[in-house]
Amino acid sequence: MARIVIVGAGQAGASLAARLRAGGHGGEILLLGEEPVPPYQRPPLSKKYLTGEIGPDRLMLRAPDFWAGHGITLRAGLRAEAIDRAGRRLQLSDGSSLAWDLLALTTGARPRRLPAAIGGDLDNVFVLRSLADADRLRAAIRPGARALVVGGGYIGLEAAAVLRGLGLAVTLIEAAPRILGRVAAAETADFFRALHRGHGVEIREGVGLARLVGRGGAVAGAELTDGGHLPADLVVVGIGIDPDTRLAAAAGLAIDNGIAVDALGRTSDPAIFAAGDCASFPWRGRRIRLESVQNAIDQAEAAADAMLGGSTPYDPVPWFWSDQYDVKLQIAGLNAGHDRVVVRPGPREGSRSVWYFAGSRLLAVDAMNDPRAYMTGKRWLETGHHPDPDALADPGRDLRGL
Repeated sequence: MARIVIVGAGQAGASLAARLRAGGHGGEILLLGEEPVPPYQRPPLSKKYLTGEIGPDRLMLRAPDFWAGHGITLRAGLRAEAIDRAGRRLQLSDGSSLAWDLLALTTGARPRRLPAAIGGDLDNVFVLRSLADADRLRAAIRPGARALVVGGGYIGLEAAAVLRGLGLAVTLIEAAPRILGRVAAAETADFFRALHRGHGVEIREGVGLARLVGRGGAVAGAELTDGGHLPADLVVVGIGIDPDTRLAAAAGLAIDNGIAVDALGRTSDPAIFAAGDCASFPWRGRRIRLESVQNAIDQAEAAADAMLGGSTPYDPVPWFWSDQYDVKLQIAGLNAGHDRVVVRPGPREGSRSVWYFAGSRLLAVDAMNDPRAYMTGKRWLETGHHPDPDALADPGRDLRGL
């Protein structure tokens, strides 16, 4: 039976390993993780874990005995250094090598960091991607401290919400003209700007970071591109992530906004598969890469099925979520290419939904505390139904009638 080695023990890697075994693979399955802990959930790191509502045990994706109990060898704290494609061996950080028959790359993504030249190497400057990142940030948090959040995407906004909830004075800066500029319509951005300002967060748009100012090796403030200065006891950097393609690129695999795979998860080497944040795939006439738990699980399971001989193409309806204060944002679809936005009030005060159309074709929906709109929109996208935009814009028309 084939020995399958999975590099990357995050959500995608864990899902792929479990699916292989559940799908009947009787050979060896080895799951390698660079972090010295078993596979865990990342979304709670910026929410309930950071606030202390849950501990590390609640983050784990599986019970401690799951891996061995299912014949999956989990090797944590071990990094893959190089892929020998011709010899089908993997060079590891402990100096050993490992043979494989099929290889899966679920290497995830790396957070973008500030350059050292502008103070990114100062103490109390944080990114928030790993459990270790969250632990370091938790240790620096104290009520009344002044926090600067750099970046007005969902990562930065979630961090701002948590820090404000923990009693810090929070300022968020976004170099683009508005927050959520790359991912959401102005109507969704307006909602979240008002939400954060209502909770006491200062939001400055169209203002970038010139450099951080240190004192005694730790951050003490920030100089902004508009000439302003902000005092800061800690800085959280939320300026996006990049797919971790280093191992794949060094091995000569095709790279295109991530490790390029086909609809079955195969890379340019048919013995090597990839899935999750690190992988781009063909989707409805274009190539995309999704950064979400849903994609990590579903694409990994599709790749596992293909490794077992399946031939069903991966064709998802993407969905995402974000929790900020008492608002749950649920997104279905991708809004790229929209030329019309329809806003509908929700069933209770403060709830609403934002619908994206290209002509008369529905592309996506953002639902703020409106789960019915989200579920309806997701179902329409799954079935290919396109409601009339003018009818949808009428708050007197019930969604069920559309």
